[in-house]
Amino acid sequence: MSLLEKSPAPGRMLLDDTSPLTALIEASQTLQSHTEYIIRVQRGVSSDNSWQVIRRYSDFDILNSSLMVCGISLPLPPKKLIGNMDREFIAERQRGLQTYLDSITQHPLISTSLVVKKFLDPNNYSANYAEIALQQVSMFFRSDPKWEVLEPLRDLGWRIRKKYFLIKNKEQSKERFLLSWVDLGPDKFLSDKDLQSAMKLLTNLSTPYLCPLVFSSTSESSALLIRPFSEKGSLRDQICKVKPRESHLKKYCNPKKSQGLELEQIKLYGRQVLEGLKLIHDGGLFFGHLHASNVIVDDDVCRLVDVENGILGVPSFLRPAFTQLRKINTTESIDVFCFGHLLYEMTYGRPPDSVPVDLFPSVPHSGVVSVLQSILSTEACKSGMPTVAALIQTPLFSDVHLKHSEKLQIKVPSRLKEALTSAKGSLEKRLHEEQRLLHQHRRLTRAQSHYGSEEEKKRRKILARKKCRQSACENEEDVSVRNNNNSGSGASSPPTCPSSPTPPSTTGTPVRLSAPVSGCLSSCLSLNLALCLPV
Repeated sequence: MSLLEKSPAPGRMLLDDTSPLTALIEASQTLQSHTEYIIRVQRGVSSDNSWQVIRRYSDFDILNSSLMVCGISLPLPPKKLIGNMDREFIAERQRGLQTYLDSITQHPLISTSLVVKKFLDPNNYSANYAEIALQQVSMFFRSDPKWEVLEPLRDLGWRIRKKYFLIKNKEQSKERFLLSWVDLGPDKFLSDKDLQSAMKLLTNLSTPYLCPLVFSSTSESSALLIRPFSEKGSLRDQICKVKPRESHLKKYCNPKKSQGLELEQIKLYGRQVLEGLKLIHDGGLFFGHLHASNVIVDDDVCRLVDVENGILGVPSFLRPAFTQLRKINTTESIDVFCFGHLLYEMTYGRPPDSVPVDLFPSVPHSGVVSVLQSILSTEACKSGMPTVAALIQTPLFSDVHLKHSEKLQIKVPSRLKEALTSAKGSLEKRLHEEQRLLHQHRRLTRAQSHYGSEEEKKRRKILARKKCRQSACENEEDVSVRNNNNSGSGASSPPTCPSSPTPPSTTGTPVRLSAPVSGCLSSCLSLNLALCLPV
């Protein structure tokens, strides 16, 4: 069923918002009353995908004000009213602004925010997504008047092209629902017909470990979804002890009271999440978006949220992390990698700072660390992820008692299953290509770094000297052989090298360069190494 009109939609999103942006201030230019900084911005690893933006200090100041909600002290250089046109001051400020740019582009949450994207890439992030979403929602309500908007939930999630509204059903006035509108993503490989079939399947799904959809509607470029609203918020809200309806930057950038879960909760929630993943995989579906904000807990039962993200093709929050690891190259290995992050956060109250992780703080149960090592350690990232079934059989989860012990399954029609298999293959193919390009870029960067190192320069210099001496010795041997031959034939002329120039003599007596010297000079000139000339 599709109730969304095509015209207001901005078009299918081909841009991957998780692709990291890097920014380098190339130069500054001083005008009559202010200084502008010329910034080179690059998306991903290819220098071909770069552009310039020009920003003033006041633009940086506005950006920083917008990011104050994060509760993090960012290193923006202070204002200066007098002497701010001085050349040395401008150079110092440029260095400070570069440090500031590095800090926001390397932060996993701040770098994905719309204000940062607009600051660095205004051409691709100029659309008013809130207005577009409101138009879509208004059209939906005109077609189905039983729904009523209570309030927009601004910046509830990290995804730029997804907007949320709290709504109610007029026939069930006490119950609250969450309506979300989202652009389709670059990994949407199902046809429109197959996508609608898959969304219908998920809407009618009723399982204990997957959060149900009450309604779904898709168009060529976007989707509108309705599901029950959890007043308690997500599992991350409970770990961070924050109010569910606040901005995600305010909640998660610098939580003050976050705390890991008790061991029994870790075991129970982890096992339930794994059962949900197994159910998805056995049905031929794919997820790729598991994290603590996509898990809700109700009566000690974990349910996965946004299961439809995989087939809608939107990029995963952890994509920048697993694209670095070539062994994570299937949809199941992506889910296992994401589960490792979730387990870490449930254990320590925060996500890992980076992956691989080889040093784990002590926890009450060694089985937790054992599972974490099997997913997040350097060895695991190099050799590959365990399967979901293997994780269920680990001592940490195998003895967990589940309320819902019956065998669960998702019945997928054979034709749709074939389409899902094909879409999954296309998704993995795009991932493989991105990983290949990233691997090539890392190898080239390492080679350039090694070639330019002082140690390598010294090694090449020594090698060049050895080659020079070896060439000189070989030339001397050749001349000796020719001299012996000339002596045997009765020639009495002194040995000379035909290629050796004879410099003019200041005393009137011609001076000839000896053959060994001439040979060394020729060899050294051919190597462009003047340091080999004899003194």
